[in-house]
Amino acid sequence: MMIVGLTGGIGSGKSTVASMFKKHGIPVFIADTEAKQLMQTNGNVKKAIIGAFGNEAYINNEPNTKYLAAQVFPDPAKLQALNQIIHPAVATYFKEWAAKQDAPYVIKEAAILFESGSNKDCDVIITVTAPLNVRIKRVVERDNTTMEAVQERMKHQWSESEKVKQSDYVIENIHIETTRQLVERIHSLLVKKTN
Repeated sequence: MMIVGLTGGIGSGKSTVASMFKKHGIPVFIADTEAKQLMQTNGNVKKAIIGAFGNEAYINNEPNTKYLAAQVFPDPAKLQALNQIIHPAVATYFKEWAAKQDAPYVIKEAAILFESGSNKDCDVIITVTAPLNVRIKRVVERDNTTMEAVQERMKHQWSESEKVKQSDYVIENIHIETTRQLVERIHSLLVKKTN
């Protein structure tokens, strides 16, 4: 099974691109969504998070994401601690999930594909890009947040240029129709690679 990593900075439009691949019948694993799910359902993950961040990390068995974000985003050591709990669990679950799929390839969509080291498990990497001002505007509108809060989150991700250097394909996601055409072209190339 060929594993395709799909990444890009916050607001680049990874989800839009992922949904376009889904329309071609490609299974897509959204690492962020699965991580949140595992924080809720995996007893070992939950225990480790409470051990590292205290009982406030959960409210009524639900991850207290606001509290955790306030803990980890200003403190790189705490962010690393949280990632060291979550990433191995996500990686294990992804392997189990990928083995069950019936498709020419699967996509693992992850905002921090490179930062987490997950890129090493991928055969091909696609990075989605967009101009910085466009990305900030998208996230401010999507998350109903401030420009400063978005910039703070961006500090914890690799720059686009670093990601692009290590990618097999780059999709500049500004005009939806151009993006769709690029996805179609890349999909055809990937299917050829698996034949």
